[in-house]
Amino acid sequence: MRRIVAIVEGHGEVLAVPTLLHRIATRVAPDETIIVSPLRVHRSKIVAPGELEQAMALAVRRIGSDGCVLVLLDADDDCPAQLGPHLLERATGAAPNHAVSVVLAKSEYEAWFLASATTVAGHLGIRSGFSPPAEPEAVRNAKGYLTDQMPRGQSYSPTKHQQELTRALDPDLARSAPSFDKLWREVASLLAGGAAQTNR
Repeated sequence: MRRIVAIVEGHGEVLAVPTLLHRIATRVAPDETIIVSPLRVHRSKIVAPGELEQAMALAVRRIGSDGCVLVLLDADDDCPAQLGPHLLERATGAAPNHAVSVVLAKSEYEAWFLASATTVAGHLGIRSGFSPPAEPEAVRNAKGYLTDQMPRGQSYSPTKHQQELTRALDPDLARSAPSFDKLWREVASLLAGGAAQTNR
């Protein structure tokens, strides 16, 4: 059995990412994966010197000698092709004997819901006719975009909605978003026993 633990930045991801990893694992490594509860570290700390390294040390203790680590963050205003390799170098340096991957959602995790709009439509108050924007990852403030699809007076909340929408997300549709496709490939490689992954 392959153990995987994620390092995430938000309370919503703590709930949603195990669901997401389970959905990917059932497609790429069924019956061979143990998903460990994520570690939450605020994004400002992860990018600060020493904090990611401390989180990696804790992650390694959770997964043992044969586990793997996924660092999953929102890119926000950073360029994934620049920040990702820098974080990966730090993460692999802190856990040189473990398979590690860093994935930055561009620009937010919620952009993946926009890519799979037709399957999240009708859930949690999102209007039934919701269709994906032309470039989901180019939308600024994807959380606000989701709020605009809800009835007046309701708003999207990661802690209330992220896990349920992750269940409704269609991975095949979401892979039209390049950062989700990267996530899929990286998790598949980690669960197959791959080495540290570079952003590509």
